[in-house]
Amino acid sequence: MSDAGIERLGEDALLLRLGDSVDASTNLRVHRLAESIAARRPPWLVDLVPAYASLAVFVDPAHFDAGVDPLVEPGRWLADCAEASAVAGDGGGALIEIPVRYGGEDGPDLDAVAAEAGMSPREAVALHCAGDYRVAMLGFAPGFPYLIGLDPRLATPRLATPRPRVPAGSVGIGGAQTGIYPRSGPGGWRLIGRTDLRLFDATRDPPATLSPGDRVRFVPVGGSR
Repeated sequence: MSDAGIERLGEDALLLRLGDSVDASTNLRVHRLAESIAARRPPWLVDLVPAYASLAVFVDPAHFDAGVDPLVEPGRWLADCAEASAVAGDGGGALIEIPVRYGGEDGPDLDAVAAEAGMSPREAVALHCAGDYRVAMLGFAPGFPYLIGLDPRLATPRLATPRPRVPAGSVGIGGAQTGIYPRSGPGGWRLIGRTDLRLFDATRDPPATLSPGDRVRFVPVGGSR
């Protein structure tokens, strides 16, 4: 049996809640469900937006007759789909390798992160690269991936005062998560490295290099510490 809860999200969307915590198993179920819905893709479906423990499903009201609540039929369909997908699929996702230059000007917080973890910068880099990461969701900025799978020893609080400008491609740690800034802008995560990979380009289809559910592997390059 599926334990997904379904609630209205405005007039043209439904929110499926699969839990209330940030953990890999719940997030995997979110992506499993998104894959199942996308594979069956009903004609009223406009978009799917996965988060840590929920999935937003956007509906096209024009598909239904005037005067008919456009969320009733999709709600029933999604309830059945959620139950069917509870034991289906492996949530594999594509494997994307991210080349990263660690430390120095590219990762000004690497030494502090390593010191807080009680290890050398080289050991911290090796531990970060050994992680089995999955894109839990995209948010904050277009193409910004929130990655689950950081070793707890590397978990580090955000900066007390965010930087006014973080360079595009910066790899950071914020609490128990790691992520990559797709473009320059303010940010408070601890910066440990930087990649030249362009994570978001509005002229591409799709514009984001990473998608929710993808797996990520970090690879040290250049003058990494």
